[in-house]
Amino acid sequence: MVFSSLIFLYAFLPLSLLCYWLCRSLRAKNIALLVFSLIFYTWGEPKYVLLLMFMALADWFCALHIEAAETVVGKKLWLTLATVTDLGLIGFFKYSGLICSVFGAVPEWISRIALPIGISFYTFQLLTYVIDVYRGDAKAEKAYWHVLLYAALFHQCIAGPIVRYNSIAGELFTVRDGSGELTEGIRRFACGLAKKALLANPCGALADTLLLSESTAGNAAAFAENLSYLQNVTVLGAWTGMAAFMLQIYLDFSAYSDMAIGMGKMLGLHYPENFNYPYTAKSVTEFWRRWHMSLSSFFRDYVYIPLGGNRRSGIRTVLNTFIVWALTGLWHGASWNFVMWGLYWFVFLMIERLFLRKMLDRLNILPHVYLVLVVYWGWILFHFTDIRLGWTVFRGLFGLNGNALSDFISVTVLQNNVFLLLVSILASTPLAKKASDCLAASPVWRGCRSALIPVILLLLSTCALVGESYNPFLYFQF
Repeated sequence: MVFSSLIFLYAFLPLSLLCYWLCRSLRAKNIALLVFSLIFYTWGEPKYVLLLMFMALADWFCALHIEAAETVVGKKLWLTLATVTDLGLIGFFKYSGLICSVFGAVPEWISRIALPIGISFYTFQLLTYVIDVYRGDAKAEKAYWHVLLYAALFHQCIAGPIVRYNSIAGELFTVRDGSGELTEGIRRFACGLAKKALLANPCGALADTLLLSESTAGNAAAFAENLSYLQNVTVLGAWTGMAAFMLQIYLDFSAYSDMAIGMGKMLGLHYPENFNYPYTAKSVTEFWRRWHMSLSSFFRDYVYIPLGGNRRSGIRTVLNTFIVWALTGLWHGASWNFVMWGLYWFVFLMIERLFLRKMLDRLNILPHVYLVLVVYWGWILFHFTDIRLGWTVFRGLFGLNGNALSDFISVTVLQNNVFLLLVSILASTPLAKKASDCLAASPVWRGCRSALIPVILLLLSTCALVGESYNPFLYFQF
């Protein structure tokens, strides 16, 4: 079940909200939240809900012993046990195939292991819980179901944002008042839904039409056929297809975050912002301060700084940065293209730190062009798990495969989708938000923004989703 499915919009979400609001006490509301969260997760992964429950149980148990331990050594032992358990399980379910490929052929039974939905997200959340207890930034929960609720909240356990325990525990278990934010929560959810259904899905369909779908490109048995197809994609088709994917992945992921934040506000829960118009950045450094901010801050606070950050020698700082970006790539997927994608960003960050950032600060429009091109080319590496296919597409952007500049099909496809691409580009900038803020003083606009626009967006999204078979969430695979 995804947020943009009709069964979620017109059955699961209304029923969960009704049960939540009928409950009087905070404890009863949380029990209702937990029940619906487990149902939501079980809907997509019936057997792996037990994995989620076990990991929450292990971290709850270890956190209690961390808090009770009288010595630093004892606290570290329990922290180590929790960390090894969490990373060991995600390593087994997500990285077994990649690890085995390093040493030879992947056993058939390992290749059949399914990736539990959202394991990367809830694993990191549980790690923040035990680490915060170890650091003294949070109290260990006495009730196991409290930790399970924190990890399993259906708003964001599948694809984020990554919510730190010490930032949400007060609202979740002590005091919560969402009475004044219901309207804002509905508006934020409706905007995210429209972004997903009206823009991200069509952009994804366009990218798949021009450059193969993810499942098709990942079919090793059809490699020769896929390679031949991509070699013959026109220059115009390659540029258009990757532009559509670049827009899809931002609109898709930020839409999920918008909907998660919106549902949280409906209940009085405040999840962190995850995107701040990253495509408007002027440097790679700034881009990663705006893109998937909850992940970037996790690696900064729980990996980079504990390793020494930039407080050590220059070589150690480079090594720390290298480790963070190698892990960032691995977090996104158990494939070598993701590792290379992470290191791709590491290289540009180092170049900016050495000299390029000072040059960019003195320029106007060129930094934007530079950033968009770096991001654009990086998504090629991200999209194609077989690096050979990605390299073929990159060459095709410049006609180096002997491919034509354009043809009737690529021109027609672009003409038919130019309005979609322009609106999607506009939605990737803060222009619409700034225009809305400028009109905020008008009572008529405030009324439309609060009541009329969310209804219109919901109706348009529903029309787009009825009979629509293409409705993925890209980050479910992480």
